[in-house]
Amino acid sequence: MAKLRFGPARVPSRRSPGEAIRILKQRSFTACEIDFEGGFWMDYPWATRFGELAREAKIVLSVHAPIAGFMGHLERDKKQRMAVGMLDHSAGIAKAAGAELVVFHPGFLLGRNREDTIASVCEQLAEFRERMEGKDRAVPFGVEVMGRVNDFGSLDDVVAIAGRLGWVRPVLDFAHMHATSDGAFLDVEPFAAALEAADAVLEPKAPFHVHFSDIAFANRNETKHLPYGEGTLRADPLRKALRRFKRPATVISESPDLKSTQAIFAALSASARRSSRRASSSPASSSRPRSAKN
Repeated sequence: MAKLRFGPARVPSRRSPGEAIRILKQRSFTACEIDFEGGFWMDYPWATRFGELAREAKIVLSVHAPIAGFMGHLERDKKQRMAVGMLDHSAGIAKAAGAELVVFHPGFLLGRNREDTIASVCEQLAEFRERMEGKDRAVPFGVEVMGRVNDFGSLDDVVAIAGRLGWVRPVLDFAHMHATSDGAFLDVEPFAAALEAADAVLEPKAPFHVHFSDIAFANRNETKHLPYGEGTLRADPLRKALRRFKRPATVISESPDLKSTQAIFAALSASARRSSRRASSSPASSSRPRSAKN
C-alpha cells in the first residue's frame, strides 16, 4: 500500500492554530479535515497559520464545505448564489491553508432523472471553476458519496461527475455506502471495487480521499454515525483493499468520539506495524556490523 494519511473530520481545537496542531501531533494524526459543515468559523489568518504549522508537522489538510454548498440548482436564484458563495469561501480558506481539496455534497435530484442532474451539476461546477480561476482559488474539489439510497449522490453519480471534470475527485464515504448497500461492506471485495471505480477517474498521484466511521442505518438509509464496534462496518477490509493500489490515501474519521477514531487508526495501521516488527527482527536490520566483502 502507498502512503496512508489519517486524521479526524474536525479540527480538535478552535482556540488557536498552535493548540490544534499540538493535539493532532500528540495523537499521531497525519491528516485533518476543516469542519465547515455547520458554517464558517475560521478566518484567513487562522487558516494561513494553521496551514503553515500543518506543513511543518507533515499533516495534510482538507476542507469540508457547508452542507448547503452544492451545485445543480434548478434556478440561478438566491439559493444558488448562496451555494456558490459558500464554495467560493471554502476554496479561499483551502488556498490559504494549503489544503489538499474541498469536500462538498453533490446536491439533489429535484424531480429530475440522474443523467439530467449530473449534467446540471457539471455545468454549474464548470462555471464555478472559471470563477475560481479568476480569483486564484482553483483548488481541487471532492464530491462525496451520500448515504440515502434513493437520493442523488451514489458512487456511480459521484464517479460520473469526477470523470467529466478533471479537477473534481470522488470522496468515498464507506459508512454511507455500507448503509445504502444494506450492510454489504463486510469483506475486502466491496471496498476494492469502490476504490477501483475512484482510481479510474482520479488524476495520477492524487490520493484517494476516504471518509470512514461505523454507521447505523434503516431501509438502506443512514441514520447516524456510531462508536466503532457498535455497528458492522470495520476498517480491516479497507486496509486490505488499499494494499492493492499504489495510490496514496487520506482517510478521515467521522466517528463521534476519539476512542473510535483511534481504534480505526489502529486497524488501518496494523499491517505497517507488523511490517516494521518483521524488518526490525530480520538479520539485515540488525545493528551488529556485518563483515565486508572483498
